[in-house]
Amino acid sequence: MAADPKMRASDDDRDKVASALREHYAQGRLTVEEFDERLEQLYASKTYGELATLTSDLPGVDLRKLPATAERRPERRVEKRNRELAGMWAPWAVAGSVNWMIWFIIGATDGFDFPYPWPLWVMGPWGAILLVGTVIMKLSKDGKS
Repeated sequence: MAADPKMRASDDDRDKVASALREHYAQGRLTVEEFDERLEQLYASKTYGELATLTSDLPGVDLRKLPATAERRPERRVEKRNRELAGMWAPWAVAGSVNWMIWFIIGATDGFDFPYPWPLWVMGPWGAILLVGTVIMKLSKDGKS
């Protein structure tokens, strides 16, 4: 049964059309500007009819026969995991840097008689907790992949 052009399209349908557009771009059928413009229209599309118009001037595009995008999903998971890890470690690095700068300024203004390295007490436990969380995250995600 053919899809009604007025039926709402899913995210998976949009991903399939994006795959087709990437393939047509790679084969030289679309310029960079055309590809970007169509991708913008693609993610604003709501129905099968709107999706079909994006590929109507390109050869051999059948939305039902396009490969599923599951082979790209592990890459997305890796990218997401890397963003999560960066989001965990970035505040630690910023706070540690600020604390070390304060420690350095205190020591420099006191005739380079630096005090006990107290920033270690800020960075150490926090970093240890982050390290354990990172290892657990890596092991659990690698086990699922």
